[in-house]
Amino acid sequence: MSANMSDIVIGNARLVLADRVVEQGWVAIAGGRIAELGEGAAPAGSLDAGGDLLMPGLVELHTDHLEAHFVPRPKVYWDPVAAVISYDGQLATAGITTVLDSLRVWSEEGAEGVDGQANVLAEAIATARDGGLLRSDHFLHLRCEVPMPTVVEEARQLAGRPDVRLMSLMDHTPGQRQFRDEGKLRDYYRGKSGGKTDAELDVMFARRFAYQQAYAAPNMRDIIALAKTHDVPLASHDDTTEENVADAIKDGIAVAEFPTTMEAARGLHQAGISILMGAPNVVRGGSHSGNIAAVDLAREGLLDILSSDYVPSSLLMGALQLPQRVPSIELAAAVRTVTKTPADAVGLHDRGEIAVGKRADLIRVHVAGQLSVVRSVWREGLRVA
Repeated sequence: MSANMSDIVIGNARLVLADRVVEQGWVAIAGGRIAELGEGAAPAGSLDAGGDLLMPGLVELHTDHLEAHFVPRPKVYWDPVAAVISYDGQLATAGITTVLDSLRVWSEEGAEGVDGQANVLAEAIATARDGGLLRSDHFLHLRCEVPMPTVVEEARQLAGRPDVRLMSLMDHTPGQRQFRDEGKLRDYYRGKSGGKTDAELDVMFARRFAYQQAYAAPNMRDIIALAKTHDVPLASHDDTTEENVADAIKDGIAVAEFPTTMEAARGLHQAGISILMGAPNVVRGGSHSGNIAAVDLAREGLLDILSSDYVPSSLLMGALQLPQRVPSIELAAAVRTVTKTPADAVGLHDRGEIAVGKRADLIRVHVAGQLSVVRSVWREGLRVA
């Protein structure tokens, strides 16, 4: 083809396709889509990628890092739209071109920070998007803490929005799931900024036990029904036991976030539920809360999706480190965990791979030893970073 048939041609790149890596290839972009790709030398006039990796833009299903920009210090609230713009810039330079912003859809008595702020942040994201201020493509992930008294009402206010792509069912009641060891939950809250005393934790835990007894079961039914009404996929959270797995299957769960045991992961996988783990877990070599290591699941063929969770740059790092930590996983398969598989899980079938007709969401990545850097980012063919 001739270069003038395309808006952009990027050549001299290692193309990471969905099923293989092309050691030298090129991609032509027209009208925001991938128009053509090939192996070998690129057409004349192409942009030279210098032999770097050319990958699909990363797709992030679960990151609550917006919270750190909105409340950068205890009791310090930043302008929400400015917070979204700052956070978006960090995502883009980390190679994330599609993100589901995870919002806490619940209020808790005595809690501060981002609790009860989901509507504020959802509106701020929409304002920034409508103003053309965002580099990445933003959708919403509603994190629903099912024992909280107001969670159903708050979820109803957001669930009908067209940008909602995922709803997760969470229960952080002490003594179960992620925090079966109540002591670890106490350590977590003591270690947070403005950490709580044991007396304060006693009051909080007693309140949470009471909430679970009173509200968890009916709230779970209502939130599942709400998601089905709006055709929004559901995610479970911190599945630990066979009972948790059985509930996930019964509830029609599409994605299981952060299972904590091998037992649960195996059951979820057998049921055809996609398993999502944290990229920081891969990079750090284990879970910060002492649960199952993501690489152990990967060795068993039980890892489908990676999420940056609380460190945006970890998404690319985790994907590139997977083949080193688990030699049976090739680079193309590792990259699928942060591109095609998460995109497909939430119905975004127009992106996540370098293929003709797909969105031209691309990143150029330079690798030097164990380190990597995102040198260029295109979203629908437009350079955004």
